[in-house]
Amino acid sequence: MVAFAPDPGLGIRGHVLADWLPFLIYAIFAALIPATMIFGSFVFATRPRSRTKQRMLPFESGVSQEAPGQQRRFTVSFYLTAMLFILFDIEIVFLYPLAVQLDALAWFGFVEFLVFVAILAVAYVYIWRKGALEWH
Repeated sequence: MVAFAPDPGLGIRGHVLADWLPFLIYAIFAALIPATMIFGSFVFATRPRSRTKQRMLPFESGVSQEAPGQQRRFTVSFYLTAMLFILFDIEIVFLYPLAVQLDALAWFGFVEFLVFVAILAVAYVYIWRKGALEWH
């Protein structure tokens, strides 16, 4: 058995830095990218030249606040589409760890994967036949 012999010239600080250097580089990039975006938004921002009444009105999701109550309501299709997206998007949370460990789980993991995908397929066909995917 070959044992790893630390370099005596590095000392304990050198080993810690060598072990954590990739994480340090990742953390620097993770902080630098949003910081440059925020800085760029302040540097390159332009103010509107004229303040008209239409610009000062609140505007959210394409619906004006001055619209009557019936026109301001959203149809159920918006909420149904959002819920279906969340439902079928969450499947990745379950499929990714299974895909990573598929080699270690062997045939049991593969059969489990197929059962999970079959259940999702049945659910997809069900909502398709119910007409939940059609936009009215």
